[in-house]
Amino acid sequence: MAIAVFVVLVLVTAMSGAVFKPGTWYEALKKPAWTPPNWAFPVVWTLLYIMILFAGWAVWTKAGWSLALAIWAAQLVLNGAWSWLFFGLRRMDLALVDVGLLWLAIAGFILAAWPLSTLSSLLFVPYLMWVSTAFLLNLSVLRLNAADRA
Repeated sequence: MAIAVFVVLVLVTAMSGAVFKPGTWYEALKKPAWTPPNWAFPVVWTLLYIMILFAGWAVWTKAGWSLALAIWAAQLVLNGAWSWLFFGLRRMDLALVDVGLLWLAIAGFILAAWPLSTLSSLLFVPYLMWVSTAFLLNLSVLRLNAADRA
C-alpha cells in the first residue's frame, strides 16, 4: 500500500512538467549550443522519476519517516516548483534559486540515505547529474536572455 502513496506523490510532481510546458516562449529564448534536444527531457525525466519513486519507497521500507525521507519529500516539492517558476511564471531567476536548492536536497538525500539504502543513494546520482545540467542550462538561458528581460 505504501508504494501507491509514493507513486501518487511522484506522479503529482511529474504533472508539473505536463501542466507548465515550455511552449513558444521557451522556444523563442536564446539557448546555449549544448542544450539537450527537446525529446531528451521527457525521456530522461521519466527514467529519473522511476528512480526517485523507488529510492523514496526503499528508504521508507528500511527506516520509515526519517531525515532521508524528509529530504526526499523536500526535493519533490522543489522539483515540482521548477516548471511552475520557469515556464509558468517565466521567472528564470527564481527557477535558478529553486534548482540550486533542488541540487542541495538531492545531494542531502544521497548522504542521508546512504546508511539506510545504498541503492537509493546510487539511484539519485544520475538525478544529481541531470539537475547539475539543468542548473547550468537555467543559468545560461538566464544570462543569454538578460538583456531581453531588462
